[in-house]
Amino acid sequence: MKLCAVIAEDEMLLAQQLKTSLARAWPELELAGLAANGNEALALIQRVRPQIVFLDIRMPGLTGLAVAAEIAEGLGEGEMAPAIVFVTAYGEFAVKAFDVAAIDYLLKPVTEERLTRCIERLKAALVHPRDAEALVAILRGITRLAPPIANDRAPLRFVRAGFGDTVKMIPVEEICYFQASEKYTAIFTKAGEALIRTPLKELLPELDTTRFAQVHRATIVNLGEVAAAVRDGAGRVSLKLKNRREMLHVSRFYAELFRQM
Repeated sequence: MKLCAVIAEDEMLLAQQLKTSLARAWPELELAGLAANGNEALALIQRVRPQIVFLDIRMPGLTGLAVAAEIAEGLGEGEMAPAIVFVTAYGEFAVKAFDVAAIDYLLKPVTEERLTRCIERLKAALVHPRDAEALVAILRGITRLAPPIANDRAPLRFVRAGFGDTVKMIPVEEICYFQASEKYTAIFTKAGEALIRTPLKELLPELDTTRFAQVHRATIVNLGEVAAAVRDGAGRVSLKLKNRREMLHVSRFYAELFRQM
């Protein structure tokens, strides 16, 4: 079977260098395309279904870890995940994290010798590909080793949001959940909905982590508003809320938060 790969790297010079080095070291490998950011990478991967993906950790839009989590989320029952190699400029932390997680990584700048070793590991990994749960477990292991984001400020107590032509100060305890919506973040309360311009990834560090948790790439939920976690026959988890009728989908990456419910 012809092997196919995708490279996701926002620095195009580095992407081209990796492409050239791969062509020289592994000529049988077909490169299906280059992506300059996380969103492009996810769309390309979903379209061409490569067996191998090289993911930069830090990219505009989705990070490499977020792209990997979305890959796992999109896998059907019994479908195998592509072999993923993370490409990073991080130093000692990256080496420890990815070694513990038993997944390969490349430190920038990538040397020919290191790429050769990576190719050997990839060929071995393709003999025994990982399923969605194995990929999620690896990503959780990497995430747990990541240093916490420092935030010395007190958790957010109010959110200023627009209701039509009116701006209101909403106490955070009244918010059922936040959801990313194109250029905005939507706020859902018992009384209704509102929009703010703060991206979800900037909002999360400002919230009280004992009260709010991310349950999907696009969703942060108030844990006090969760009435029950419902698991379907395929093992997918959805949340039933106390003060909203809609159910919230929980991605595979965050499902363990509700394992005991």
